[in-house]
Amino acid sequence: MMAPGEESRRTGSAARVCLALDFASRKDVVDAARRFAPRAGWLKIGLEAFISEGPSLVADVAATGARVFLDLKLHDIPNTVARAVSAAAATGAAMVNVHALGGREMLLAARGAGGAGANRPLLIAVTLLTSLDSRALSDLPVSGTPEGIARRLAVLARDCGLDGVVCSPSDLPAIRSACGPSFLTVVPGIRPEGGVSGDQKRTGTPRAAIAAGADILVVGRPVTAAADPDAALAALLDEIESARMPSR
Repeated sequence: MMAPGEESRRTGSAARVCLALDFASRKDVVDAARRFAPRAGWLKIGLEAFISEGPSLVADVAATGARVFLDLKLHDIPNTVARAVSAAAATGAAMVNVHALGGREMLLAARGAGGAGANRPLLIAVTLLTSLDSRALSDLPVSGTPEGIARRLAVLARDCGLDGVVCSPSDLPAIRSACGPSFLTVVPGIRPEGGVSGDQKRTGTPRAAIAAGADILVVGRPVTAAADPDAALAALLDEIESARMPSR
């Protein structure tokens, strides 16, 4: 039997929302998880909280009923990443991620370490950080546009058996075209119309991201740092719902 609100979290517009709990202390993370879990299908634990509070934080957040995205962006030699993915899976997280730039051997090792069966966590790969635009890429030993690089990395992740990718809203059309509709797309850099981008350069609105094929929208500060976080989350859910409705 599902807990109250569980069905809507997993099937409605809330299932498309991953709220980033970007706080340093366990109390702040857990308080926010309890506050928002009834209206968010996913809650994200990132590096700051994980380093500050450790793996047991995942169980505390998962106890709210929402699924946990453990956002560690693992990137190391294949054996190290494989062991880290195995450890991450043991925390109870429902989704974990690695960097696609770690290469084919690393991605295959990560996939092999993630387990099998219905209870294994989803394994997704970060393509390019949303803080990297064409100007930032000019400092790095890579060639191509952000969208082209993200597309190539998404294809690599798909070919290595991963469930999906983390990508910017602007990369969605290219990735959807290359990888098809069933490949999971988890999309940060979501900002309401007229919102402040902050340190993320390649951003998009919730409506545009859903229209371009986003499966899960990762949203942090536009909700958690809003003057009225509950109203901000309600507005986000309304926008997702309207974007999902067929036009007449």
